Amino acid sequence: MELQGKHIVIGITGSIAAYKACELIRLFVREGAEVQVVITPAGKEFITPVTLSALSSHPVVSEFFAQRDGSWHSHVDLGLWADAMVIAPCTASTLGKMATGVADNILVTTYLAMKAPVFVAPAMDRDMYAHPATQNNLKILQSFGNTIIEPTEGFLASHLIGKGRMESPENIFRMVRNAIVGTNDLAGKKIVITAGPTYEKIDPVRFIGNYSSGKMGYALAEECANRGAKVELISGPTHLTPSHPAIHRTQVESAAQMYDAALSAFSTADVGILSAAVADFTPLDRAEKKIKREKGSQTLELTPTEDIAAALGKMKKKGQVLVGFALETDNERPNALAKLKKKNLDFIVLNSLQDKGAGFQHDTNKITILTATEQRDFPLKPKTEVAKDIIDYLCKG
Repeated sequence: MELQGKHIVIGITGSIAAYKACELIRLFVREGAEVQVVITPAGKEFITPVTLSALSSHPVVSEFFAQRDGSWHSHVDLGLWADAMVIAPCTASTLGKMATGVADNILVTTYLAMKAPVFVAPAMDRDMYAHPATQNNLKILQSFGNTIIEPTEGFLASHLIGKGRMESPENIFRMVRNAIVGTNDLAGKKIVITAGPTYEKIDPVRFIGNYSSGKMGYALAEECANRGAKVELISGPTHLTPSHPAIHRTQVESAAQMYDAALSAFSTADVGILSAAVADFTPLDRAEKKIKREKGSQTLELTPTEDIAAALGKMKKKGQVLVGFALETDNERPNALAKLKKKNLDFIVLNSLQDKGAGFQHDTNKITILTATEQRDFPLKPKTEVAKDIIDYLCKG
């Protein structure tokens, strides 16, 4: 059991997602961890302390004072006892209190006294999550060194569809477990990762782009950082934010900007992972003003962009590793193998738009890892798990 002897504080707040904390507790207990649940008064409206106590084998902490005999729950002792604190689900209200230090319940006081790493898994309605106040509080908490486990998109309790669903207990558990007992097999390594799309401007308001969300590249960055690497993440336009302090992000927009940043970063790197969906073509001429409809039919002349993978393959030195990605619609494996050889890659990760649930925008992916002599197929998985498979292959290669 990987977490034998480890102490985990699980904080639960007043969200409909509170029921998911039961599975999270079970996962930690199954791996040998000792779990202490701390719940807000509102949280008890959604799930009972009896259930949580049965799963954790400990009385649940929900009030400052246990009885009227002077005994009390020490948030200071919990802060010293824990190896990690996981607040899942975390409401907008609790986010605000944590960000501003409003210690009016035992959960927030425990957070403020916590000496161990803190992981926060928000859960709320779409518009609450998108509100500038919530986003600002998340940035504040991240700046304090907390790890934000971003919610996912989907059907919400309000019957709206959007971002706000708490990440799955399985993925929360995996992230916390890796942080506590990570292999550290990339300690001392510098890894450059490209992620997301590029935007090639046509005029001040229009561009050529693609559907890449950046989720795969950001998952790879988090996985590498969890294993001890220093990560240079070169990201095209995306709504994502890295959570690990060992990730330095350089934001770019165009293929040319990503090319310059990648060549500069790779010169001192141990590994390059090229997961970005870089535009192959860019407009030859860009209009300085918005092109008006009244001008009638337009012809857009395109010119090839610089090939980042080919350039890094040429400059690759002995000891450096270069990993490419291939997204194909036909002749997938022959095309990927041709790219592997032509661009001097060590291995290439292939996914196909023919696979349901894989590719752009999805939280899942289905990949094949190819080298000149080997082929390994993987089933459809969350991109966080796909990232683990890719980095496992990198480390064992």
